Amino acid sequence: MSRCLHKHPEEAQLIFAWMNGHVPADSTKRLMMHLSSCCRWAKKAGLLDLADPFDGMQAQVKLKKAGTEEEDINPFTREERNRIIAAFETNPDYYYYAPLIKFLFFTGCRLSEALALYWKHIGKSIITFEQALIYDGRGLVLKDELKTQKARKFPVNAQLQELLDANRPEGAKPKDLVFPGPKGKYIDWGNFTTRGWQSVLASLPDIEYRNPYQTRHTFCSLCREADIPSIQIAKWVGDSAQMIDRVYAKPTDHIQVPELLPQRA
Repeated sequence: MSRCLHKHPEEAQLIFAWMNGHVPADSTKRLMMHLSSCCRWAKKAGLLDLADPFDGMQAQVKLKKAGTEEEDINPFTREERNRIIAAFETNPDYYYYAPLIKFLFFTGCRLSEALALYWKHIGKSIITFEQALIYDGRGLVLKDELKTQKARKFPVNAQLQELLDANRPEGAKPKDLVFPGPKGKYIDWGNFTTRGWQSVLASLPDIEYRNPYQTRHTFCSLCREADIPSIQIAKWVGDSAQMIDRVYAKPTDHIQVPELLPQRA
């Protein structure tokens, strides 16, 4: 909101138009609701002469009915991924989260899985995903299994090893979080998304805004580009090979149709 040039209630329509063009619809809808509430309070308190200028704007924001974030497939390109990582690393307010963003892009794991990782889950060559941090309607809770399976193993390559070594604090204990919040507790991903993720992506205006779940889709898409078999990708990310083939199918125009000779009697 601080980037918007329009600041006054009299400019409500201009604020609404700017938000629609620069901010995701769900955030715009929430902000219109909050601004409307603030203006009604200010009117009653005698601080505002206008009637609520944001009245009804919340209802004008149309949210996509496409389903969940996991079903919204729109991966970043390799170049976009690299620029997002670099933007986090150099951002004065959110550089702290750069290791987490890199980890998500490098493993394709779900957000809930990364936030629930302890150092005891990080081996010399294998990461074990076996729990998830979820929101149960009242707060963040730890669940002792994953979305689609009890647990899974993920191999640590040189790129990932370098990231983990650099991020491991001296004297890290087995039950210390791999990616804690600034105060050492679980990261509230919803809060981070509306602040850190959106702020950093806004600094890259030529990159189409997508939700953070696209880190997972980007990993799968780049694996397909590298000709990794779908059954292997599925094993790494905890999905089915059929889903990988359906969603991340790679064009194979270079493959020639075989000459299927008739079978001899």
